[in-house]
Amino acid sequence: MKKIFLLATSLGISIMAISQAKPSYTQYILNNFILNPAVAGIENYTDIKGSYRNQWTGINGAPVTSYISIQGPINKPDLRTGPTSFKVKGINPRGKDYWDQYVSPPAHHGIGMVLVNDKAGYINRWSLYGSYAYHKPLSPRMTLSAGFNAGISSVNLDRSKIDFASTDPNDPAIGYATGELKKIKPEVGAGLWLYSSRFYAGLSVLNIIPGKANFVKNDKYGTFYTPNYFLTAGYRILLNDDLNLIPSIMVQYWQPQLTGIHVNAKLQYLDQIWVGGSYRHSDLVAGYSAMTGVNISNTFNVSYAYEVATTNRLRTYTGNTHEIVVGFLLGNKYGDSCPRNVW
Repeated sequence: MKKIFLLATSLGISIMAISQAKPSYTQYILNNFILNPAVAGIENYTDIKGSYRNQWTGINGAPVTSYISIQGPINKPDLRTGPTSFKVKGINPRGKDYWDQYVSPPAHHGIGMVLVNDKAGYINRWSLYGSYAYHKPLSPRMTLSAGFNAGISSVNLDRSKIDFASTDPNDPAIGYATGELKKIKPEVGAGLWLYSSRFYAGLSVLNIIPGKANFVKNDKYGTFYTPNYFLTAGYRILLNDDLNLIPSIMVQYWQPQLTGIHVNAKLQYLDQIWVGGSYRHSDLVAGYSAMTGVNISNTFNVSYAYEVATTNRLRTYTGNTHEIVVGFLLGNKYGDSCPRNVW
C-alpha cells in the first residue's frame, strides 16, 4: 500500500484535481517530433519511430509508455549535387566538409501522425493526432518551421482493477460505477523550430485547450489538462572529421508551477554509432541516464536508454527505467544514415 500511495502522489495520477503532464521520454532527442509538430517533414525521407518505456520497474502499476510516430516531407526538392549528394567511399559523408557546404532546404511542407499510450496502474491515457508543418529558409544556412497538431486524447479508468480492501468502495471521485470509465477531450498543439548546420532551437506547447476529465458531477474531483510548454536547443561541436559532440537542453513547464530541465550530451562517430548521457531535474522526479544507439544500412536504427531516479522519496521503491526506440527511414534516396537537421 505504501508503494501504491507513493506512486500515486509522485506521478500525479490521483483523480483528485491533478494537472496532466505529457509523458516523460529519456530519448526525446532522437525524435523531437514527439514534442514539437514543427519538426514534421524536416528531413528528406519519411521517418517512422516506435518507442517502449518501462518506468520505475520496482513498483507494481508503474508507468508504461509507448508510441508510434510517422512524419515526412511533401514533394520536398533537394538541391544537393556533387560529392555531398551521395556517400563516397573513403569519405565521411558527415565530416567537416559536409557541414561547411550545408545549405538550407527549399521551402516545403511536412505532415505526420502520432499515437501515444500511457498507462499507470488502473489509469490509461492515449492520444492520437495529426501534424502539419511549413519550412521556410531565412538565409542560405538557416530555416524556420512552424507547425500544429490536432486530434483527441482519452483518459480511461478501470475501476474493476482497484482493490478497496475493507474500505468504502464509494470513492467520491468515481462513484459506485463498475467497469471502465472513459473521458475524451480535444488535443491541440503548436510549435516553432529554427535550425541550421550547427544548431537548432524549438518552442512548442501541447494541451493548448485546457480542460478537465471527471467521472462524477462534482467540480472538486477530476484530472485537469493544462498546457505543457517545451523549450529546446542543441549545438553541434565538430571534434574532428569523424566525431561530433552534440550538447542539448530542454525545459518543460506545466501548471501549476511544475518545471523539468533535461540536459543531454551525445557523442557520435561517423553517423553510425553514438553514446550519450542526460540528467533530468524536476519538481516531481529527477534522474540521470545513459544512452547508446546504432544506425544500420541507412534504413534502420535502434537505441536504448537506462535511467535511475534520484528523487529522495522515490529512490527506495522505484527501481530503474528502460526505454527502447526503433526507427525506420523510408524513401531515403540520398543514403542519409543519420538525421540531417535533427540530430
